[in-house]
Amino acid sequence: MSFEPDRPPSAAPVNPLPIVVVILAAAVFLIEMVFTLAASGFIGGPEASGWRLTAIENYGFYEPLMQWMIDNQTVRAKYLFRFVTYPFLQGSFTQAVFVLVFLLALGKLVGERMGQWPILAIFFGSSIIGAIVYGIVWDTRVPLFGGYPGAYGLVGGFTLILWAQLGATGGRQIQAFALIGVLLAIQFIFGIFFGAGQNWVAEVAGFVSGFGIAFLVNPGEWQRIVARLRQRR
Repeated sequence: MSFEPDRPPSAAPVNPLPIVVVILAAAVFLIEMVFTLAASGFIGGPEASGWRLTAIENYGFYEPLMQWMIDNQTVRAKYLFRFVTYPFLQGSFTQAVFVLVFLLALGKLVGERMGQWPILAIFFGSSIIGAIVYGIVWDTRVPLFGGYPGAYGLVGGFTLILWAQLGATGGRQIQAFALIGVLLAIQFIFGIFFGAGQNWVAEVAGFVSGFGIAFLVNPGEWQRIVARLRQRR
């Protein structure tokens, strides 16, 4: 029989959410509540029903603007700003709920293992890289919006944690990719019935970049992997 170490009487039974996760989730929630209340007519008057679309047009990632900067070798701050604002603009209340679930659940798990600032690095880094890949792959005037690329980045960070833990205990490390496999399968099924859209490119890029960024912000993990490889020789 094993016992857990004594917990101080004042210690919380559940670890609190990292403050950066609370801030990100609050931003998504508050912006979505404004859009939802406006669409329902509770605030802003009749013209407020178009606030969501206007915000996406003004702050969503827009591939022609990225291409314009590349073609003219010119950097515009207001265009770059879109790389970090589009994750907070959801297409619907339902999308906002799913993004919040990802942020709260995976942000807590990643934060407990890696700390506060890696959460921001993974979320925003994955969002930025996801947008860049979206702009490279698609020649489109359809804006990119929503927090899924950043959320998939947190999935990538969580996958790294599982991958390292399974490697340390001798488990099958391929099992660490079960979550992303399930998510992609669900996305594929929805794509068959409702159309795949183009956002999946940004989301897959978000996952891959989140996995890679987690390596960069957690150098001790790489050292442990190298040590295990040396032991197997």
